[in-house]
Amino acid sequence: MESSTSDALIVIRQTMKFYEQCLDGVRRDHQLSRLEVIIISFLHNNPGHDTVGEIAEMRMLSKGNVSREADTLIRRGLLERVPDPKDRRWVHLRLRPEAAPIVEEIGRANRVFEQKVFEGFSAEDIETFRALNRRLADNICRSMERSSGKHGE
Repeated sequence: MESSTSDALIVIRQTMKFYEQCLDGVRRDHQLSRLEVIIISFLHNNPGHDTVGEIAEMRMLSKGNVSREADTLIRRGLLERVPDPKDRRWVHLRLRPEAAPIVEEIGRANRVFEQKVFEGFSAEDIETFRALNRRLADNICRSMERSSGKHGE
């Protein structure tokens, strides 16, 4: 099992590194930080999950860092804050129309990433991968909830 763990972690790191490389052009062309691209992409792909807290929790990021980068995007006119009409304690983030070209470029980068990562895979291979990936994610989430920070259980 030791080798499987090491192999899995290496593949995860390589995948993240390659994904970051695919987004380099977007960051460079629009002078955005890695986290700013993550925020824009997240808001586009996750309707209904649009608060700083949700972005931080779901992407496992620091709430303070997400908040700071969201403020930068707001100053640049790419995001806006929208108070919740039912609960004034909640503030939602919304992409402004000015972010549309960035969203389109992120989409193109995502398609390039998928094409290259799944090169040589059949449609059946990809569906099997997705099913196994969902099972892995479910196992990890359940284990994290059960362990509450305990190691090795």
